[in-house]
Amino acid sequence: MKAMKEGHVQIERSRSGKFQKHHMEDLIGRSYTMLCVGLLILIIVSIIYFVASKGLATFIQDGVSLGDFLFGSKWDPEGSQGTPVFGVLPFIFGSFATSLLAALIASPLSICASLFMTEIVPSWGKKLLMPVIELLAGIPSVVYGFVGLTVVVPFLRDTFPGQGIGIAAGAIVLSIMILPTITSIATDALSALPRGLKESSFALGATRWQTISKVILPTVMPAVLTGVVLGMARAFGEALAVQMVIGNAPHIPRSLFESTSTLTSAITLDMGNTVMGSVHSNALWSMALALMFMTFVFVLIVRVLERRNRI
Repeated sequence: MKAMKEGHVQIERSRSGKFQKHHMEDLIGRSYTMLCVGLLILIIVSIIYFVASKGLATFIQDGVSLGDFLFGSKWDPEGSQGTPVFGVLPFIFGSFATSLLAALIASPLSICASLFMTEIVPSWGKKLLMPVIELLAGIPSVVYGFVGLTVVVPFLRDTFPGQGIGIAAGAIVLSIMILPTITSIATDALSALPRGLKESSFALGATRWQTISKVILPTVMPAVLTGVVLGMARAFGEALAVQMVIGNAPHIPRSLFESTSTLTSAITLDMGNTVMGSVHSNALWSMALALMFMTFVFVLIVRVLERRNRI
């Protein structure tokens, strides 16, 4: 009887020790997770505060009009005609033009590539093609810019009027850069489709192409649009590759083959040549603030599309 009691006591002690150990591990895990989340939130808030404090100084301290800044078409920070002028409309136009055109070029190619890998080619084709497409995402931006400068620009110069540099060259380079992003998201969405969805379409007598066009594409379209928006967000924030092929001229072009500039290229070109705290430097920070605001808009659009992406 005494031996049974001692054994029972040892079992209870063992259970208590395991419980305390698991409780301690759970406490450490939650504390570490909360620390990481708090640090991430602190970094994000610090970045937003720093960029906003610098960017808003252009309008609060330097007295630059917000309307003239956003809708002005002339950029003359040195004041060659007497008064410095800070109009960023050409840069905003260049950023949106290259991003939208790049999305229009890359989206059909990405959708066709994802459909080919998931619906047409056998399983070994996806295992072979997907790593090749994802390899494009690992190529540095300067390589894309150099290829665009040596291949795309001469081709456009020999084919169309102009010097070859401009929105068209920047959009072609950006379309190749965002191709892996859109393709990967579209492929994942197609792979996640319920098998019964396609089988039901085939059972009703639909062909493969009817199933793809009438059933599969409408179902995954929110996910595909999410990939397109993410690709545009990357294209909107790209600097080096676009800077090498777009010409960096601060004016609104009249054709796709005229040089222009973007927010990112203007910031990278001028930031190193300004004095911290000057009107010119604060105007560049205001451009960075506008760029960050557009990034938030892209994220918001993605969140809205993700709510629709429920099968």
